[in-house]
Amino acid sequence: MLKRQIKERIYWLGGIDWDRRLFDSLIPLPDGTSYNAYLIEGSEKTALLDTVDPTKTEILLQQLSGVQKIDYIVSHHAEQDHSGAIPQVLERYPEAKVVVTPKAVGMLIDHLHLPENVFITVQDGETLSLGDKTLKFYHTPWVHWPETMVTYLEEDQILFSCDFYGSHIAAADLYVTDEGRVYEAAKRYYAEIMMPFRTIIEKNINKLKGLEIRMIAPSHGQIYDRPALIMDAYRDWVMGPPHNIAVIPYISMHGSTQKLVDHLVSALVKNGVRVEPFNLAVTDIGKLAMALVDAGTIVLGAPTVLTGPHPLVAYAAVLANALRPKAKYVAITGSYGWGGKTVDILTQLISNLKVEVLEPVLCKGMPREEDYQAIERLAAEIAGKHRDNGWQ
Repeated sequence: MLKRQIKERIYWLGGIDWDRRLFDSLIPLPDGTSYNAYLIEGSEKTALLDTVDPTKTEILLQQLSGVQKIDYIVSHHAEQDHSGAIPQVLERYPEAKVVVTPKAVGMLIDHLHLPENVFITVQDGETLSLGDKTLKFYHTPWVHWPETMVTYLEEDQILFSCDFYGSHIAAADLYVTDEGRVYEAAKRYYAEIMMPFRTIIEKNINKLKGLEIRMIAPSHGQIYDRPALIMDAYRDWVMGPPHNIAVIPYISMHGSTQKLVDHLVSALVKNGVRVEPFNLAVTDIGKLAMALVDAGTIVLGAPTVLTGPHPLVAYAAVLANALRPKAKYVAITGSYGWGGKTVDILTQLISNLKVEVLEPVLCKGMPREEDYQAIERLAAEIAGKHRDNGWQ
């Protein structure tokens, strides 16, 4: 892909990764991704905002052909999918300085072995003049590493947001055209990457709320020429209350837990609760993470293996514990053959969650009538708590 003009003397550069299907050897990428960099040519100085993943370095260098000088390389974030081509860009433009937050210096030295003398550090709110264009830097720690920042181009009112407001999408369109598709991809991205830092992200949203933003240019995904789409979504995901949704990650070995979960789904629906069950034998963990963004209650459905929960349910608990969704209630249901510590182990695995753990429903062997009655009571309790909170 050739470099593409956004506005006069402002360009998108980068690589579109149509084929990548896994990020960090963990996160599914059903729609691929892009690694976005941006070139801003002021009347006096030129700045390159971020680079690309090392796999796309040659593409970036081709896009820079004809660019005689780069004065500044702004590195918003030290992770290699943004910073990985900085060494090669510096080889071509040895006079360039790398503009970073103070915390990023050591991280880029560690990750890329850059010499210390290439850096210029900027403080929160500091500006850098390119002549007739002015870059203003805002520190946004834990969006999603401690050293991150964003850049606001004052004259054109463009926010270069790095991972903030990003989405993993490979697309030929430079701007958002299918808002529904982008909303879902951005929610997946938020759930998997940003949600653990929800309370800190709220502070960063508030830090930027006074800016007049006409366009948001993230480092993954398409450019938002209608910024309200993603800004409103983030306010809901970060600051809005949980929804009237119960998310049920589960697995069943011989059918007992499946019967309990099926009965619970029906009972919750009857009580007016929206339900999203996830059979962990076939689940895309990104879809599960997205559902956790809005969940009011999480129900873990686990058969007992030896004396503990099935490993896939334990994994789901560890995932929820790491992502820290805003759910307020957790319940555990499942089956066992002779005994075990499934409830104790799962409860320990979700220690980061600020939740009330409801009375578990476990059955020995196949469920009996009294087990189904207990499931009915659990569904009624969940529905009552959702109503009491006023969740919609």
